[in-house]
Amino acid sequence: MEPQEIREGYLVKKGTVLNSWKAVWVVLSEDGMEFFKRKTDRSPKGMIPLKGAALVSPCQDFCKRMLVFKLTTDKKQDHFFQASHVEEREFWVKDIKRAITCLQGGKRFARKSTRRSIRLAETINLNELYALLKDQDDGVNELTLEQENRVFNHCFTG
Repeated sequence: MEPQEIREGYLVKKGTVLNSWKAVWVVLSEDGMEFFKRKTDRSPKGMIPLKGAALVSPCQDFCKRMLVFKLTTDKKQDHFFQASHVEEREFWVKDIKRAITCLQGGKRFARKSTRRSIRLAETINLNELYALLKDQDDGVNELTLEQENRVFNHCFTG
């Protein structure tokens, strides 16, 4: 069975030979990270195995480069990647760490539900919002929806 792809996107990678930084298309799978010169390329420029790898983030090795993380293979080879913004780096780091942990434990990578990660601002009062939505004069119609043999009550359209 092919390894499951977890995340893909452009990152800036430090070359191992010339030490230059170049944008590459990166595909994270359950057992490794492949990187390509372009998104459309069929064969990767390289592959970094995740078994026994270690991750450092944030990586402070480069004072002029922000948002860098370091992936060190079990053979002690360092690979440096740079994201374009903090959230992007954190998403990559979180998924890479989970993939490494799954490999160590002999488990398959499974994406966790995002339900717990959704946080409303403390200033939002859901009861008040619900009452406003239900208002007969200014609100919207409340429905019961059925989808894929599941019933969803208190749904709104409009």
